[in-house]
Amino acid sequence: MKVGLIFAAVAESATGLALLIVPSLVGQLLFGLEFMGVTILVARVAGIALIGLGVACWPGPPRVGMLVYSAAVALYLSYIGLAPASFCGRRSSFM
Repeated sequence: MKVGLIFAAVAESATGLALLIVPSLVGQLLFGLEFMGVTILVARVAGIALIGLGVACWPGPPRVGMLVYSAAVALYLSYIGLAPASFCGRRSSFM
């Protein structure tokens, strides 16, 4: 059982890392569609969630996974909210 949890943790973390780094490529491989616009932001949040799930599945206290997820999503969403619109690839809502 321990080996299965470790395997699941590594697989989830690897998929989450791929979604975080190259979300368009993962979308192309999984769905046959290229992610654009807001879908990239949502895919990165899903990647952070998978990394948190991978940490929670690793032997040890699962609370660490929840802490990793909460902190990483808060930092990412803060970054998206505070970064200039042209820098993070989103358009202004006034255009």
